[in-house]
Amino acid sequence: MAKIITMPRLSDTMTEGVVATWLKKVGDTVKEGDILAEIETDKATMEFESFDSGTLLHIGIQEGESAPVDSLLAIIGKEGEDISSLFTGGSAAASNNSTSSEAPKTEEAQPKATAEIPAGVKVVTMPRLSDTMTDGTVATWLKKIGDSVKEGDILAEIETDKATMEFESFNSGTLLYIGVQEGQSAPVDSILAIIGPAGTDVSGIAENFTKDGEAPKTESKAEDTKPATVVTTETIVTESSGRIFASPLARQIAKEKGINLAQVKGSGENGRIVKSDVENFTPTTVAPQKAVQQESVVQSTAAVQPFVPAGESYSEEVKNSQMRKTIARRLSESKFTAPHYYLTIEVAMDEAMKSRAIINTVPDTKVSFNDMVVKACAMALKKHPQVNTQWKEDVTVINHHVNIGVAVAVEDGLVVPVLKFTDQMSLTQIGAAVKDVAGRAKNKKLQPAEMEGSTFTVSNLGMFGITEFTSIINQPNSAILSVGAIIEKPVVRNGQIVVGNTMKVTLACDHRTVDGATGAQFLQTLRTYLENPVTMLA
Repeated sequence: MAKIITMPRLSDTMTEGVVATWLKKVGDTVKEGDILAEIETDKATMEFESFDSGTLLHIGIQEGESAPVDSLLAIIGKEGEDISSLFTGGSAAASNNSTSSEAPKTEEAQPKATAEIPAGVKVVTMPRLSDTMTDGTVATWLKKIGDSVKEGDILAEIETDKATMEFESFNSGTLLYIGVQEGQSAPVDSILAIIGPAGTDVSGIAENFTKDGEAPKTESKAEDTKPATVVTTETIVTESSGRIFASPLARQIAKEKGINLAQVKGSGENGRIVKSDVENFTPTTVAPQKAVQQESVVQSTAAVQPFVPAGESYSEEVKNSQMRKTIARRLSESKFTAPHYYLTIEVAMDEAMKSRAIINTVPDTKVSFNDMVVKACAMALKKHPQVNTQWKEDVTVINHHVNIGVAVAVEDGLVVPVLKFTDQMSLTQIGAAVKDVAGRAKNKKLQPAEMEGSTFTVSNLGMFGITEFTSIINQPNSAILSVGAIIEKPVVRNGQIVVGNTMKVTLACDHRTVDGATGAQFLQTLRTYLENPVTMLA
């Protein structure tokens, strides 16, 4: 009896999957435990094993295509077996499937969709490149209609809510259609492009995949009329040389080194600037042509109108990245749905400074004050679980595990990598873990799963000299701690004025789950640990 294999749910938040690669083709023999395909989830690309043996009789989702969880992925059975009944209401056969109890029920089922597409034509949809991505923006197309595309070629650079990522083609052929223009945004799974044999008419396919004939939405209609000298964070256009094609990594390195990409010659495909081009670039001392032109204009104007100031009004519009949009949306939701209140205490840090100096004398050990704060928070949360909570409409979830998120500033905004089971980690383990995730966060190497599951958050601006501030709660957490700088100042101890080192911390609480007295008790416990750091080593 043939078995229907459906799109598996490979993560707790996965609603759909993309088939990155098929490792078996129709007609191949499949054994239990063989890798059928590599499936891209909302968190990672994972290998999908077969739980059945037989012959691969049908593939329902082509490479590069996405489909909801439980959609028809493949059919495995005996060689030559008739499987037509599985497409025409063969529910009885489907009920024997060990992976899913029913065949796809919607009109979007792949067997029907693929029947309307000419042989060799592949529809490429907007991929889900992060766990929170709902829309993607095409920053740059690296291929144009009519270009030849090979498997593995970079089709486009797509801006998600977390990063700008290169999107590779999983198919070969000719680029026949582009559904989302540069600078435009479109929902996940909407048509991005069509690849197939040169000269194929795909107009009907494009119409069927575009809802009600609407084109993908744009962020701003006014963008089409902006002067060519406007600079955005992802796309650079100049009056003289047109668009500059560069990989996200090349742009990042150029920005860090202060290199003007317009002066760099690209060695990549179609003259695209890659990492090595920027690293090997030797800057020239010649001033940009535009700057010379602007200077001459100012001089000319000054000559005609000597009594008018030579200054000029200047402003710049920078397109909001998907990360910034997501940060704005989530923080607005938190601020306007959770009733925030704030509690501030001042902590004596003299003993912490002495303890840290001693700890860091151990070879290969580096502990920061922030690591000590994270450790103290983890221990205090175990004593005050009401702070380690999550509000839901019908219940309050009290977490008895402690996963602390550490806010890290990156180029495009803010990310919060999570230290799982922080209460079970030593100070040195916390120090190493924070250094690792912070470094990878700044290099955009964090996996989505590493930014999920926090129960409490710590945000530290002390290294910037900020002595006191408040933060917006990182929902679904009920609280976030804002950590200021350690300052040296006169303090009163035992009736005497002496020089001491103090640090202010502010706890933002969700009043729906954390009462004022509960938050105050948490801070008292936190102060005890920080002012007596030996207690954190027990």
